[in-house]
Amino acid sequence: MSDAGRRTRLVGVMATVIALGLLAGLATGAGGFSPLGFWADVQGRDAGLILGQIRAPRTLGALMVGALLGLSGAIAQGLFRNPLADPFLLGSAAGSGLGVVLVLAGASIGGASISLATVAWMERVGLVAAAFFGALAGVAMTLTLARGAVHTLRLLLAGVVVGVLLGALSDLVTIASPDALRGKQAFMLGSTSFMGWDALALMGAGLVPLLVLAWRLARALDALTLGEDSAMSLGLDLARVRLALVAMLSLGTALAVSQAGLVAFVGLVAPHLVRRHAPGRHGWLLLASAGMGAALLLVADVISRALIAPQELPVGVVTAVLGGVYLFWLLKQRTAR
Repeated sequence: MSDAGRRTRLVGVMATVIALGLLAGLATGAGGFSPLGFWADVQGRDAGLILGQIRAPRTLGALMVGALLGLSGAIAQGLFRNPLADPFLLGSAAGSGLGVVLVLAGASIGGASISLATVAWMERVGLVAAAFFGALAGVAMTLTLARGAVHTLRLLLAGVVVGVLLGALSDLVTIASPDALRGKQAFMLGSTSFMGWDALALMGAGLVPLLVLAWRLARALDALTLGEDSAMSLGLDLARVRLALVAMLSLGTALAVSQAGLVAFVGLVAPHLVRRHAPGRHGWLLLASAGMGAALLLVADVISRALIAPQELPVGVVTAVLGGVYLFWLLKQRTAR
């Protein structure tokens, strides 16, 4: 089959999985996956509340978070020319975790020792804002330590250093305020259960321009695959392009993490699946990775809600298991060759 045919087939498969995932998400409630129950919910008095305010925003939220992570993962792998790069590479995950822990610790301390006005201010800021700005702050620290985005190796090493440092600070805060540990654990495992229509509007406002910018910068990523010297000979301003890519990667990751926590492996696996089944240039890879990420997280979200209903698994645990099994199988296949 030609490359164009493989891409067309992959688009059809992803569209089918996304459509079925959306329907399955609407049909999965407290009792697990139930198509008959879904039909009863549609006809019931509380259909607007159950479907319109709980299941629909959660299901669409999983789709958007997956798309943001898939797109961010493809940008990271293209930027670093490394198939093991993921969206959390530049300190965004550690920054988000620290922001969440600081808010949780401040609220727990504030209940006993600071004014009610300060506690109310913390509640207004919220965990979403803390995770979002924490992710951006982590990447900003990485850029400062690396002195910009000129050298990818220096940027990569700076991201590792910042991640370790902020992770250690987060652990110190939880030692000083043990009440924050449970909230941190829930954030680290990932969840789509708290998303509403306002969260969808925020993610949509970020996802659409990111997709447009990714399409426009796809040729720059194609040039980077040829090497830095070749890219510069084509007139590419490497420092400017890398800074733009880092900004896009940071914004996409921050939006996803602030709404769903640290959902593992989606940003790493989605570009791998696209390259394996329908390789192409970065214009195709970026958009297809967003679609693949959306499909993967939709499936994982339905599994997390239905597997042990009425209880629920953290969606980050499901994606970690599925992604880990896939990468293990892929590595074993390549080793066998």
